[in-house]
Amino acid sequence: MGRNSIASNWRVDHRLLLAVAALIGVAFFLVVSALTYRIGFPLDDAWIHLTYARNLAGHGEWAFRLGERSAGSTAPLWTALLAIGYLLKLAPHAWTYLLGWIVLSGLSIYAEQIARRAIKSYRTKIPWVGLFMALEWHLTWSATSGMETLLHGLIVLLVLGQLILGSRQYLTLGLLTGLSVWVRPDGLTLLGPILFAVFLQEGSMRARGDAFVKTLIGFGALFVPNLVFNLALSGTPMPNTFYAKQAEYEAYWLSKPLADRITDYVLPMIASPFVVLVPGTFLWLHRTFRERNWGALAGVGWFLGYVGIYFMRLPAYQHGRYIIPALPMLYVWGLLGLMQYVTSSKANQRIVFLWQVVIIALVLSFQFVGALQNAQDVVLIETQMVRTARWMNENLPPDSILAVHDIGAIGYFAHNPLIDLAGLITPDVVPFIRDEARLAEYLDSKNVDYLVTIPGWYPGLVENRNSVFEAGVPGFPFDENMRVYRWR
Repeated sequence: MGRNSIASNWRVDHRLLLAVAALIGVAFFLVVSALTYRIGFPLDDAWIHLTYARNLAGHGEWAFRLGERSAGSTAPLWTALLAIGYLLKLAPHAWTYLLGWIVLSGLSIYAEQIARRAIKSYRTKIPWVGLFMALEWHLTWSATSGMETLLHGLIVLLVLGQLILGSRQYLTLGLLTGLSVWVRPDGLTLLGPILFAVFLQEGSMRARGDAFVKTLIGFGALFVPNLVFNLALSGTPMPNTFYAKQAEYEAYWLSKPLADRITDYVLPMIASPFVVLVPGTFLWLHRTFRERNWGALAGVGWFLGYVGIYFMRLPAYQHGRYIIPALPMLYVWGLLGLMQYVTSSKANQRIVFLWQVVIIALVLSFQFVGALQNAQDVVLIETQMVRTARWMNENLPPDSILAVHDIGAIGYFAHNPLIDLAGLITPDVVPFIRDEARLAEYLDSKNVDYLVTIPGWYPGLVENRNSVFEAGVPGFPFDENMRVYRWR
């Protein structure tokens, strides 16, 4: 066997390469976090999922506080997956990061498969599309966040990717949409592009009717149990968070100038390597319209509607984490257009080379910037929420009633009875969630002993209250530290 024959047979499976790339990205984020302060999660909400998961694994209860069933977890499927980590004695950190890496690897591999099936000329040995996804910093951040964000993004990509490729497996698409609701309630919106594609792809009313029925059967098989699950826990069709978040941010968000709101939503998209893929996105959309790829156009409509819904209801804070599940699809459009041009016979090789160099440089640069940002996010949660929770667990009587915002780390490390000022496990406060006078009356009626919050969040509640603890550590200053106030 000649040297050329050996070289041609020696190929690394691109799936393995992408899994390794995703592992390097996740490991890099964790190393930078450890060197900055310590390993942790960049969001307090991760501890909410972990508290539910621990109680589910250890006691078989779907509860944030044992003995009190509640629908405070937006993502039951994610919580159930985290519970496996407690059964294997790998939680909270190792198992959560492992899940994040697995999901990121799967997302990268599937994006590569979409590109190779949609662009017939894209046959390079290096899986450029998958590598971009494996190392894009928003996605790496999501993989280390302890949240369901990336899993939701994977399911969105599975559905919309199949529509791009013209799939007519409507039962499967319906099942995936039903599954997505167990990850995030907004997965319900995926029904829209599927039914749109059905209407335009199928050539007869009978075929459309069959496709509609298959889609709805698949969807209903998983959505109806989710509906029953939420009704049994809270008496409402959606988790408590669905209502609480909107109530909490409605007045603040709608009062912001329109230009600021638009900037908040555009920034997460352009503060990434995607900025170089914008021309590729337009190239792909032009091809999509020209070929009347109804499945792909349905995905475009979904993206605009999905971002639009969140734009109307919630701020794009924490790196736009509510719209991050839609970003993989946006990236794929840009990458498809790029690969379509790069692999064509008409491509200007100088432009191709420049494009590739800039993308590689930006992916690596943003990976570094993202790792630093993640480390700072972890510092905030560890020095404010986690440190406060540990202090309370060691210093407050276990029967003291706490009024808290936010409940994640405090609920995990401290075992006191809780009143959740954000309404996730205390839905009673949602109707007056920003009315501090009514909140004070409510806390009095519940015989609260301590108020735990950052002062600026509730200036009226903390006024003239004695602080018994202030969080924070030397070397990591923040504008305000979380405090524990004596309420009565």
